[in-house]
Amino acid sequence: MCVVFLATGKSKVYNMADFGLKANSGENASPLLVQAIETIKGEYHEGDRITLIFPAGRYDFHEAGASRREYYISNHDQVNPKIVGIALENLKHVTIDGQHSEFVFHGRMIPLSLLNSENCTLKNFSIDFENPHIAQIKVLKNDPQEGITFEVAPWVKYRIGEEGYFETTGEGWVARQSTGIAFEAESRHIVYNTSDLFYNTQGAQEVAPRTILAPQWKDKRLIPGTVIAMRTWYRPTPGLFLSHNRNTRLQNVKVHYAEGMGLLAQLCENITLDGFSVCLKGENDPRYFTTQADATHFSGCKGKIISKNGLYEGMMDDAINIHGTYLKVIRRLDNNTLVGRYMHDQAWGFEWGRPGDAVQFVNSSTMELVGNGNKIKTIHPYDKKEITGAREYLIQFEHPIDTAINARTGCGIENLEWTPEVVFSNNTVRNNRARGALFSTPKKTIVENNTFDHTSGTAILLCGDCNGWFETGACREVIIRNNRFINALTNMFQFTNAIISIYPEIPDLKAQKLYFHGGPGKGVIIENNFFETFDQPVVYAKSLDGFVFRKNTIRQNQEYPAFHWNKKRFLFERVKNIDIRHNKFDGGFDYRQDVTEK
Repeated sequence: MCVVFLATGKSKVYNMADFGLKANSGENASPLLVQAIETIKGEYHEGDRITLIFPAGRYDFHEAGASRREYYISNHDQVNPKIVGIALENLKHVTIDGQHSEFVFHGRMIPLSLLNSENCTLKNFSIDFENPHIAQIKVLKNDPQEGITFEVAPWVKYRIGEEGYFETTGEGWVARQSTGIAFEAESRHIVYNTSDLFYNTQGAQEVAPRTILAPQWKDKRLIPGTVIAMRTWYRPTPGLFLSHNRNTRLQNVKVHYAEGMGLLAQLCENITLDGFSVCLKGENDPRYFTTQADATHFSGCKGKIISKNGLYEGMMDDAINIHGTYLKVIRRLDNNTLVGRYMHDQAWGFEWGRPGDAVQFVNSSTMELVGNGNKIKTIHPYDKKEITGAREYLIQFEHPIDTAINARTGCGIENLEWTPEVVFSNNTVRNNRARGALFSTPKKTIVENNTFDHTSGTAILLCGDCNGWFETGACREVIIRNNRFINALTNMFQFTNAIISIYPEIPDLKAQKLYFHGGPGKGVIIENNFFETFDQPVVYAKSLDGFVFRKNTIRQNQEYPAFHWNKKRFLFERVKNIDIRHNKFDGGFDYRQDVTEK
């Protein structure tokens, strides 16, 4: 241990080998790390700056001896307790330096959590699981009558269950997959026009070692050689969980697998990802998939989110998703007091707001604002004593609430305090399911110098929804510039109306009088981008005030057959202040033919 004395405290460097953690030993690092962290926290004094160093190598973490916590994590299944490999809580000025180590986990765990901390840095390590819960197979034979014969990847542990289904197993878990994503063997692109696969493996037979015949699985699109990531919809744990932190930095951290998001951050202020990636282990990695859901996900954060120099590939959802969460008004107690409820089954149990936070109210049918803005005077959990695990909140506001805001009118409450400014730059997003990047924040958002390569669905989505996911909020100022888009929309998923889709959920659009996204003097600017596409739709927009599309180049190719239902370059529904000019389209551009305004 090296100790350097500073005027403001001590700079302490702890070598994890001194606590018994041995790289490449195969020993369970979980109990040793729990003890090490407790020892280090016991020696901490206010003002100290601490670095924990892991000598380069592989460290294995098992459930036995690991920390157990009650965590409620946004956009994940709320199962508790959760087992945590590296639990970091209530820290200041701490750096975790893995020195390019591999942290490999077993069973069903959160690899690393960082909570209630300030000015912490995580750098130079990777996260992986020895036996992922996603199963990988390769199609060997596809017979219309006999079904599909497939080979199971070497690392997958499997069995034919008592009911005759193909099932995979691991340390403390069993999975029966029923959906999946198909990849081209050579390119690793998601197979054209396959989207989510749904199948039935009942009656599976092992016809040769690690070779399974599934007689009820019929799908002519899955030619021999196709690689399939077989999965469930279960997402209990992210790879990294950040909550209630300030000024967090992740540098050169790679997530190769997680059973939920790669990174989930909630109620954090100022996060920088530099070289953070959710990726395969290079070109020779035999796996084709990474995470079960989004690569990175930010719920109810504020300050500034910077995500740069990352690689995001093979995940089963977006590279990045930034939003808040609407509470639905379920009770009006008096003119200043409401009860609001978390509605989605994967988003509840965590803090929603604090006294002094600015809020606004939205009608869920039209997504228009109701009444005036307000501020929280007091807020308490309503359905239980503590915030942790609460689904309902009793909120008293500083000013009287409009009479139209009540349980009968379908209103949501949006917290404006916990909304971030965003910079997403110099990243590569490729070969993933569903969408590339999703932004829902009223603060300025810049998306620049990125490559979106075969995102399979929409490359960029601006959403907003007080009906299903209940994810806020309206985008006021979005700049999308100097990006390259390569063959998006090879598959259809939710919100995939064009390469760039501005798609708030508005059930009663005809009754809407104002606009959800944009605003006077603001809106969405798309400029100096390069689009390579085999199909027609470039931009879809709904309920937007302010749209600029300029100095972009759109190249047409023949790499896939055009199939999208949207045959227009630009399809607008309730959009005003449109400016399309100085672009280069293969085959030219005719506003009357290429633009539809509804």
